[in-house]
Amino acid sequence: MMDCGPGAFGELQRIINPREVAVMLSHLHADHCMDLAAMLVWRRYSPEPATGRTHLWGPPGVCERIGAGSSEVPGEVDDITDTFDVHEWGTEEVQLGGFAIRPVVVDHVPNSYGFRLTAPDGKVLAYSGDTAPCDELIDLATDADLFLCEASWTHAPSERPPHLHLSGVEAGEAATKANVKLLAITHVPPWTSKQDIYDEVRRTYSGPIEMVSQGQTFEL
Repeated sequence: MMDCGPGAFGELQRIINPREVAVMLSHLHADHCMDLAAMLVWRRYSPEPATGRTHLWGPPGVCERIGAGSSEVPGEVDDITDTFDVHEWGTEEVQLGGFAIRPVVVDHVPNSYGFRLTAPDGKVLAYSGDTAPCDELIDLATDADLFLCEASWTHAPSERPPHLHLSGVEAGEAATKANVKLLAITHVPPWTSKQDIYDEVRRTYSGPIEMVSQGQTFEL
């Protein structure tokens, strides 16, 4: 599972038994990680509790961040290591669930990563995480079969603080530079028009585009 923001754990249970899930966090903003507290409760207290720990990969400080969110007492930090086998991202490739996963530092504060996942058959899924335009984004997405890429706002300069997110224009530019086969746009907030984002992406990328919706699946 890549990222676990509010509502993600409920959606996950429609698809797979949470016992079978390892988790990868791109960064520690609440909209990408805070449903892990719900997963922790499930794994500890469900009628058939999970046996053993599941892998949790995340940026430095992931234990403290999730532990603070799941603690029952304000100001204390829950010890999540009874449930999660916690690892912090570095620069090395990770083998997980049959995939080779390369974490790449991207331009979003604080410590934020995108991922390049290579399946045993060589198919590649690239995930931008949250990022502004950067060379590292092109590197992780090069020749990907599926590029899951954020686009959080339109390209109007007054609406775009630096070092945070991509516009539709910039997401399309990244996909073109990286020569991806399919661009799937995600992380469009409710106050941003999906149609406007799509129109921007189409200006800078001529390949197939999907505007991701909840429950959508892709086969590679």
